[in-house]
Amino acid sequence: MHKRLERTGFFFCTPYIIHFLVFMAYPLGFSFVLVFHKWDIVSPMKWVGLANFVRLVHDSLFFRALLNTSVFLAIHIPLQIAVALFFAELLNSRIKFRGFFRAAYFVPVVVSGVVVTILWQQLYAETGLLNAVLTKLGLGRIPWLSSPRWAMPSIALMATWKNVGLYIVMFLAGLQNIPPELYEAAELDGASRWQKFRHITLPLLNPVVVLVLVLSTIGGFSLFIEPYVMTGGGPLNSTLSAVLYIYKQAFYFYRMGYAATLGFVFALIIFAVVALQRRFVEREVYL
Repeated sequence: MHKRLERTGFFFCTPYIIHFLVFMAYPLGFSFVLVFHKWDIVSPMKWVGLANFVRLVHDSLFFRALLNTSVFLAIHIPLQIAVALFFAELLNSRIKFRGFFRAAYFVPVVVSGVVVTILWQQLYAETGLLNAVLTKLGLGRIPWLSSPRWAMPSIALMATWKNVGLYIVMFLAGLQNIPPELYEAAELDGASRWQKFRHITLPLLNPVVVLVLVLSTIGGFSLFIEPYVMTGGGPLNSTLSAVLYIYKQAFYFYRMGYAATLGFVFALIIFAVVALQRRFVEREVYL
């Protein structure tokens, strides 16, 4: 009977095992092989040893892409956490049409990234809505996507609007799990609204903050659709993200081995950043 149950369990796990082997294990293994080869898809693979790593060390454009991605993260992550937490606090209070607003804020998350990008591309246009509003207010037009100074912040703002609904839901779930008795006891002690937020809400939301921080970081490092559709990495490579650069190396120039090397190094960078974030941000929560 016990062996029969084991066979049944293995049978139900088979689809996932096949999926893992075909779509995860095999691509990872093949990518690792590519790291030590030169391959343009058409010609046979040629062994080059560590030549791809040597090329990476001297590739200034890759480091420029890493810098651009870091700028995006520096703007996007704090803005996303602050906006998500602010609206989660509002939606956790008793306001009219609360259910409608909870659904409305989540809508951009489920809309196609390409659709959202095209929409914001129109808003950022020289004669788009944002510049029309600035003109009406007597302010000058801003070259949102045509200026190296404004292009990446503009993309970060759009990405925040696209993804913030998901993190609002996460923060809202965390807020609803905080016992109301803690706030009542703090009020009896004369605590202000800011003191309750600082000494009760933030500490008890730490696990959610860590989750949002990690997911935002991984998502930010994966920046691709927005610069690919809106700017193509320009102007002057100011919005060239690391993933977009890897994509161009692979599918524009067919340097599959070098692209695989960039991908592995980039994955190690993401792992290191996330590990540091958890090391310095994550705290034990005691009730």
